[in-house]
Formats: sequence, structure tokens, C-alpha cells
Amino acid sequence: MHTYSGYENKVKTNLEKRVESMEMTDNIFRVLVPVEEETETKNGKTKQVTRKVFPGYVLVEMVMTDDSWYVVRNTPGVTGFVGSAGAGSKPTALMPDEVDNILRQMGENELHTEVDFDIKESVKVKTGPFADFVGTIEEIQVEKKKLKVHVNMFGRETPIELEFNQVEKIS
Repeated sequence: MHTYSGYENKVKTNLEKRVESMEMTDNIFRVLVPVEEETETKNGKTKQVTRKVFPGYVLVEMVMTDDSWYVVRNTPGVTGFVGSAGAGSKPTALMPDEVDNILRQMGENELHTEVDFDIKESVKVKTGPFADFVGTIEEIQVEKKKLKVHVNMFGRETPIELEFNQVEKIS
């Protein structure tokens, strides 16, 4: 559905409250504002930022009935719908592959990540400030695609957190 740009989260909250108060949880299942995480570097500082994939849009997973359609279209902040010809006409549903692509982009529907690392395995750091250091894997965080690796620095074991693609196995 269309909303005013910048009001997507407010519309999502409004619709979720209406779904609960009007007892429509059997027909309206999920309300999503499509966002993705990006790494942004400004003035030499790197930070994670959240960007809207489709500014001005909110996705709704629902069974299209007259009652559920009424709840959605009369939610404050909803200005229109994708594929509807005019006021009051029902919207066109997204194709399953379109939904999968959006969810994958958001990281909600990611394919299972194969982990080719083991605890206590020795790895070499490929990039970053610890490039060429050799360390031992102490922890594997599959969902974050990160490893906690202990490297020897100044005679001490120092834990560092690295992404899977920042290390390589030592043969």
C-alpha cells in the first residue's frame, strides 16, 4: 500500500493496532516496511544504517475479504494501493517470487548459510587492521555471519570479531 514518505512506520503501527482491536488477526498476518541494512562510511567513520527499500510503501500479508480490505484501506496514513485502478478498487497481489526477492533483500528470508569453519580451527585474517594475523576461532555466530577469533598481539591473546569473508583457512 502507498503511504506518505517518512510515515511508513507510523502506518505500520496504526494498522497493527487496528488488526488487534478489530480482531482481524485471522485475515491480516504481517505488516512490513521493507528495509535493508547498509554500511556507510562518512568522514572516515563506518556505521550501519537502515534504508527503506521502497520509500512510501508498506507491505501487508493478508487474506483479501471485504472486512480485511476495509480495515487496511481505512487505516490513517494509507493513501492508495499498488495495482488498484481507483478509490475503492481492490489492489493487485504481489507474485510469490517478488515477495521472496523483497524478503531476501531484507534478510528475512535468507537462505541457510553453510559454515565451513570449526571451533579451535586456525585461520588467517585477510583484510582490515589485523590483516595477515593468524588466530584461533573461539566462537561462530552463524546468523550474523561472524567469527570471534583470538589473535596473539604483543604476547597476549586478543579477541576480535570478524566476518566470514575476512578470514581464510590455513591449509
